[in-house]
Amino acid sequence: MCIKFSSVVAEKNERWHPDGIAYPKLTWLGEELLTKLARWSVESGKSGFKSTLSLISVLKYSRAYWALKEKYKDMVKVWPEVTDPEKFVYEDVAIATYLLILWEEERAERGVTAKQSFVDLGCGNGLLVHILSSEGHPGRGIDIRRRKIWDMYGPQTRLEEGAITPNDKTLFPDVDWLIGNHSDELTPWIPVIAARSSYNCRFFVLPCCFFDFVGKYQRRQSGKTQYREYLDFITEVGSTCGFHVEEDCLRIPSTKRVCLVGKSRTYPPSRELSLDEQRTQYINSRRGCPLGPAGREPAPASPQAAASSAHHPGGHGALHGAAGHTPEARASELWLPGFQPREKAQRTRNCAALPRDFVDQVVLQVAHLLLGGKQLTGSSPSGTLKTWNRGESLSLAEVASELDRETLQRLKRECGGLQTLLRNNHQVFEVLDGRVHIRDWREQKPPKKKQPEAKRKLVPEAFKTRVCWFFMHHPDGCALPSLCCPFAHGPGELRPSLTARTEERVS
Repeated sequence: MCIKFSSVVAEKNERWHPDGIAYPKLTWLGEELLTKLARWSVESGKSGFKSTLSLISVLKYSRAYWALKEKYKDMVKVWPEVTDPEKFVYEDVAIATYLLILWEEERAERGVTAKQSFVDLGCGNGLLVHILSSEGHPGRGIDIRRRKIWDMYGPQTRLEEGAITPNDKTLFPDVDWLIGNHSDELTPWIPVIAARSSYNCRFFVLPCCFFDFVGKYQRRQSGKTQYREYLDFITEVGSTCGFHVEEDCLRIPSTKRVCLVGKSRTYPPSRELSLDEQRTQYINSRRGCPLGPAGREPAPASPQAAASSAHHPGGHGALHGAAGHTPEARASELWLPGFQPREKAQRTRNCAALPRDFVDQVVLQVAHLLLGGKQLTGSSPSGTLKTWNRGESLSLAEVASELDRETLQRLKRECGGLQTLLRNNHQVFEVLDGRVHIRDWREQKPPKKKQPEAKRKLVPEAFKTRVCWFFMHHPDGCALPSLCCPFAHGPGELRPSLTARTEERVS
């Protein structure tokens, strides 16, 4: 038997800026790397995905990434959004670096010097647009909802608020590249929009959430992971649209880091009309070939492609305007009925907006299951009992099977459903590896990392601002004595929250 030992030594210096991409964080090196190395050493080499950065020069990428990270790292300090700045800033820097190298090499292949133009569909915070524009590429971003950070970029970064609906008026004939960075419901449409915009339009998509042309993507192959199957679907869309679709893996801090690139076509410009018929038939097949308005068959090709082909041998002309179009004509321009862009106002779907009485009812019902059916009616003096019922462990599926259909339907409309609701009720439940437990506060360990001074000051302010659920509902009361429990054992111990005191001082 051969036993090998490994260790990791990292030197700190002024140039070490851990970002989780090119420069790993020291905690990750110490706590996770060796475990991963041990697992990778015994795993099969076949992952089903391309090697990282297989389409571009890794050396060029590394140099460019370091320079861009230094240039844009201060965005982390001024990030006004609620999202994690370190993740989003460094991720967009990495995606921008990839595109800049991909486009640089494309210019060399084509023998041109003009930098490629682009449109980012569903641009979100707009940072990717800002970086690409600042590096000399003319372009813009479009998103259904304006973000706070847009005002910080300056006039050179073009960001537009508006919905993208796949139809004959949402085309970009003068643009070189369409980008879909976590573009959700637009992801499968981006190869179609690129193909119909012009013969020279290319696309880059980084799929994340799984959407079909209309609605959520439905799995069809149990032999693949859902992610792998969805990537194959988007590849199929691009190929049907007439692109040579290439796959690559990015260096970004995300589990969804495989991108798909359509740089060239599989057909000559003269075949544009027949290819557009093929696209239309494929799109309709995803909905069982639905009929058009008033029972008419859908048009075999987009009017834009047919009209422009009559005047241009390449089959790509300018957009026809909306002037003189009746509502019926505008409706017939939709490429597939039923597509809905995301809502402009983000609806809270993390169970936080559910009625309090509904949440309390579910919490009591689940706790009742875990405690073996003991009645949850009141409290008993805490700290005086020798035994405390910790209940059993049940899988999320087992818990869900005991809830009524109406409750489950209501939870399914929330992101994460039952699991999110239980995790939101951190005081009562612990959800680990898909199993639900009653939380035992006697076993809670102090945090590993030293908290910042500001957070340490807030802890006493949050002490005893809520009534202890176990004191009120657990058959054995709370497992902790009152002095040790962070929650109030009865209304008499309640303290006003920091928010309430702040509002009182302001008024």
